[in-house]
Amino acid sequence: MRDDDVDDDVSTGGRAGDGTVEVLLVVVPDPELDAEAAERPVRRLRSEIAALDVDAVRPVPAGPVPDGAKGADPVTVGAVVVALSASGGVFTALIDTVRDWLARSAARHRVSLTIDGDTIELEHASGTERRDLIDAYIRRHSGG
Repeated sequence: MRDDDVDDDVSTGGRAGDGTVEVLLVVVPDPELDAEAAERPVRRLRSEIAALDVDAVRPVPAGPVPDGAKGADPVTVGAVVVALSASGGVFTALIDTVRDWLARSAARHRVSLTIDGDTIELEHASGTERRDLIDAYIRRHSGG
């Protein structure tokens, strides 16, 4: 999914004046899974994220459904905006939750996180590569 596939007001994530950061999180489920099998782990991830000390987890509004489509687009099912405090380590907890979720999954899901137009996409990287990418991303967006 490209950023321009999502409504412009949420496509890049961003920072609100009140110290809140909005992270656009998009899960692209393993293409080998049927829609129902792909939606279950995505719902679990959203539930894990909602259990964090985040301000909100809201779905990205779906676009029009094409004629003849059967159900929701798997990309739309996995697209949410997570609003969280810019301080207090919640951003790091969000990243750790996504990292742990990917590590537990045998499927080939892809997850992208976008803040202020800066996107990191996680998928088939080794554990070390994924850790290095995530650590650099966290440093860019947490001032550490």
